[in-house]
Amino acid sequence: MTAQIHQTAVIEKGAELGAGVKIGPYCVIGANVKLGNGVELKSHVVVDGYTTIGDETVVFPFASLGHAPQDLKYSGEKSELLIGKRNKIREHVTMNPGTVGDKMKTVVGDNCLFMMSSHVAHDCMVGNNVILANNATLAGHVEVGDFAIIGGLAAVHQFVRIGPFAMIGGMSGVEYDVIPFGLVKGERAHLAGLNYIGLERRGFTKEQVQGLMKAFKQLFEGTGTLSERTNQVANDYQNDQAVMRMIDFIRAKEGRSILQPKTANG
Repeated sequence: MTAQIHQTAVIEKGAELGAGVKIGPYCVIGANVKLGNGVELKSHVVVDGYTTIGDETVVFPFASLGHAPQDLKYSGEKSELLIGKRNKIREHVTMNPGTVGDKMKTVVGDNCLFMMSSHVAHDCMVGNNVILANNATLAGHVEVGDFAIIGGLAAVHQFVRIGPFAMIGGMSGVEYDVIPFGLVKGERAHLAGLNYIGLERRGFTKEQVQGLMKAFKQLFEGTGTLSERTNQVANDYQNDQAVMRMIDFIRAKEGRSILQPKTANG
């Protein structure tokens, strides 16, 4: 398929364009950019730096992808922004590449939706099928698991991990890690329970949800320290894959603070 490029678009020498690419009016594409097959830039989109956009991703007007990170330590290193396939990147979205202080790359998976004015900062790792609603913001070094949803105007603090299938309520400030399947809300966010609606939509069985409910209660309402409760739940549910995803997440980076319910024990 032949690329369709509007006459007002500016494409620097060296940029790589896949088959069937559509580049609309007044787009600007840098020399080190790679666009996969079927990528569409609607209009007024700017893509710069060492940025790769996967097949069939659609980018809407005034998005800015791949410009220098908003990090005062950045000194021009050739870091990357890697965006996967079939994403929808809406108006005014910004995404920055990585830095030498971390991974040297920012990575976005496949089939994600980034709504208007959402932001993905340097060195973030975003999974597949993730949704960032309008004005949702990821600070640097954030990790977001598959199928997570970040509500409108929510802000995730740097280095925070958001587990798979978690739901962050709108206007929440997330300062600590969020377990897989967790439901989070509040101006200074707290863990409000499990993301039951998301679990149902993703095909989790009644038995799986019940197991997660029991394990959640044991993790956050039982006696002893979180570490002790985690070990007990791991022993009790070692054959439950869904529960063990929560346990493995907590254990993966011991010492990091995990977001807990307001009434949780210390």
